[in-house]
Amino acid sequence: MHRISGRWRLSVTTRGLATLATESRRLPQTYIEKIVQKYAVDLPQGKMVRAGDYVMIRPEHVMSHDNTGPIISKFKSIGATSIHNPKQPVFTLDHDVQNKSDKNLAKYAGIEVFARQHGVDFYPAGRGIGHQILVEEGYAFPHTMTVASDSHSNMYGGVGCVGTPIVRTDGAALWATGKTWWQVPRMVKVELKGRLPKGVTGKDVIVALCGTFNQDEVLNAAIEFAGDGIPSLGVDERLAIANMTTEWGALAGVFPVDQTLLKWYEGVIQKLETRTFQIPMSISIPAPPEHPRLNRRRLKRIEKSPIASDPDAYYSAHLTFDLSTLVPHVSGPNSVKVSTPLPVLEEKRIPIQKAYLVSCTNSRASDLAAAAEVMKGQFVAPGVEFYVAAASSNVQAESERRGDWDTLVASGAKVLPAGCGPCIGLGTGLLEEGETGISATNRNYKGRMGHPKAQAYLASPAVVAASAIKGYIASPESLDQASLPAYDGLKVSYSAAPTTSAESAASETVEVIEGFPSVFSGPLLFAPQDNLNTDGIYPGKYTYQDDMTLEQQSKVVMENYDPTFAAAVAQLLPVPASAPRAAGEPKLGAVLVAGYNFGTGSSREQAATALKSAGVPIVLAGSFGDIFKRNAINNGLVCMECPELVSDLTELFAKDGKRGQGGKDGKLTVEPQWTIKVSMTDGKVSVETPEGPRTYHVKPVGASVQDLWICGGLEGYVLRSIRSQAQ
Repeated sequence: MHRISGRWRLSVTTRGLATLATESRRLPQTYIEKIVQKYAVDLPQGKMVRAGDYVMIRPEHVMSHDNTGPIISKFKSIGATSIHNPKQPVFTLDHDVQNKSDKNLAKYAGIEVFARQHGVDFYPAGRGIGHQILVEEGYAFPHTMTVASDSHSNMYGGVGCVGTPIVRTDGAALWATGKTWWQVPRMVKVELKGRLPKGVTGKDVIVALCGTFNQDEVLNAAIEFAGDGIPSLGVDERLAIANMTTEWGALAGVFPVDQTLLKWYEGVIQKLETRTFQIPMSISIPAPPEHPRLNRRRLKRIEKSPIASDPDAYYSAHLTFDLSTLVPHVSGPNSVKVSTPLPVLEEKRIPIQKAYLVSCTNSRASDLAAAAEVMKGQFVAPGVEFYVAAASSNVQAESERRGDWDTLVASGAKVLPAGCGPCIGLGTGLLEEGETGISATNRNYKGRMGHPKAQAYLASPAVVAASAIKGYIASPESLDQASLPAYDGLKVSYSAAPTTSAESAASETVEVIEGFPSVFSGPLLFAPQDNLNTDGIYPGKYTYQDDMTLEQQSKVVMENYDPTFAAAVAQLLPVPASAPRAAGEPKLGAVLVAGYNFGTGSSREQAATALKSAGVPIVLAGSFGDIFKRNAINNGLVCMECPELVSDLTELFAKDGKRGQGGKDGKLTVEPQWTIKVSMTDGKVSVETPEGPRTYHVKPVGASVQDLWICGGLEGYVLRSIRSQAQ
């Protein structure tokens, strides 16, 4: 075990396959492992769920939003005619709600019709952002597991619910069968100590965490928050922190179920029990009907049967973070891995043209109140546009009741409907070329909120409001900087547990199923870039154009990273990669090699299908974003980790020998004139170069992944299952 403070690099270990042996004694489990155990199905008798296991899960709920349309298409294409459990799915329309075109309205209407036909809970455009609705309506609830076809389902962890993202194909499988597969991530404990200074918020916590632990320390992990600093964090702050564990690289971020949370739910239920209209006490009317999910019976079950991590539960890493040493932080520009103490950034007086108080991260009633307190009696600076959208219609109603909404509007804020909007790069108010914006959202990737040549920063609602007033990134007047700790005195630590045998085990050879290629082969392309996100692979502006064909997707693949990529692949492949392959022949196509955390970001599956359609049947990388890898497996795109090859390519071809600046020839995608063969039986990677052969090794993919590939992905696998059951 090693322990260091400050900055470091963590080598992310590979998770092994689940052992199917029955445990003879009860093994210690984390909270997340216990919840997954509760929702796992078809486990061998006595099997205890542990990190690394592949399990079939039947989650409490599965949410989809505007992407419900494509899921419906997948659902129908696999031959499904009825939803396995109509109470499991939840439909929320929230992403493109500003789009009033006939096409989009028809799409929304079609989703609503499908929901009514199948008895699925449906929330129309304007009701709010899906993640907020799931918390408000009790679909995300303590001691449960709820998934969503959106990367920010991590947010449910703020209320003790194991929330994790799935992809569209998983959604169709869940509708049809009620279950899907999941590999339980490695577990990481994040211990929060002390108490936040006045004026420092939960948003500052997660922005600082992302910027301080920015070497993939929590990549593809499930985070459990703990420590004596937890009780002082309000539920809204927990939701914001859990929400952005996605940007931090984690697959879940879960807070404990404590008295702070239980008291919050008590208040929520009391409000639901309050009569809608004020009436004379002498008039007796029945109490409102009990909410189907937010009710005292359900809350009492949580209180009566608490669930917590075992004291000796295993965590792959342990991070500590002293809240009392934190000052307000700002993320960016254009990366959550860069965070700067606000006092440092304020001295630079960075001018802004747009400010945003929108999204599921920080647009709840408390966030709007914090911004209104700053804006009271002030006005948005000339040349600045300040956009505000509530996280839900309920939130807006509460803000209006308190008077905060009117304060923001009177100060010059421009109101947008409750929904995602600018955060996803849709609708009014996007950043234009050369502009700088500051936002209370969760993601500031290049091109995410508008033009790729714009710059985006992230901060708390109060800092966003203060910046809108002053016209540059600034702190609110109410912030007493003299009372804050030293901005360079943040106390953190990190320790990694020894790698277990299960984590380090790797099969030397595997049996290749009939129909699966024994070799993948083709010219090598190198993208010398770490954290190449899904916005870079498949731009957000195309994500909800559901009628784009695979051919059209292939022409825009990697457009935000390298606009020449699609043409380069086409030029390298005289024979289309989709051409029929005789039994036993290698699978031909361009072999893309990229850096670490390839495919981080949103859950759009087109990032995988566009690459595959362009003629890339296999991707080698230092590591992968887990959501992308899931999309890839579900759509028949093979992903394998080969850090040694990445290291050699970086040294030989990346500018200055470092990833992140393109190649030495100035191109973002390097064509080194190498030919590569990847054996699926023993993982041998053979590379032919002008200077001679090179050899590397990867871990071969197992039978389950091969079977999905043969079926064309999870969709074909489910179709095969449905057909076999019908016979």
